[in-house]
Amino acid sequence: MPARNARPWLALAGGVIALDQLSKWVVLGALHFGETRYVAPFWNWVLTFNPGAAFSFLSDAGGWQRWFFTALSFGVSAWIVVMLRRHHRETGLSLALALVLGGAIGNVIDRIRFGAVVDFIQWHAAGYYWPAFNVADSAITLGAVLLVWDQWRRKPDDADAVQ
Repeated sequence: MPARNARPWLALAGGVIALDQLSKWVVLGALHFGETRYVAPFWNWVLTFNPGAAFSFLSDAGGWQRWFFTALSFGVSAWIVVMLRRHHRETGLSLALALVLGGAIGNVIDRIRFGAVVDFIQWHAAGYYWPAFNVADSAITLGAVLLVWDQWRRKPDDADAVQ
């Protein structure tokens, strides 16, 4: 059972999961695979399925990667829950961990349901296109940046305490 004070962080992770899954539900109902819809001069909606990881890493690995990334997500999620229980009073660290947790679980739901992650946000400029991503990916990225920031701003003595 999670520590009582870790619950707000777990609720935030749950909110990320809900927002991620809701956005994917809307996109899956509105677009066909490969369809692109113009949103702004730098932004399209495009429905893709990524069986790999970030930037389609291992996307053509033959199927085993689905279960590898699912197991990895469960392992990381369990570790994050332990970290949230230990460090729930540290706002910066807990915010970062909650975002990563929500994003990881949001994407693992897709892997279990579809065998791939649903991506739909595409940014572009001057003919260059960023790989499509989703709300979960955004939460993971923001969480990772906040983790780096949190560790960078810590004093050397504080860094030993976060283990």
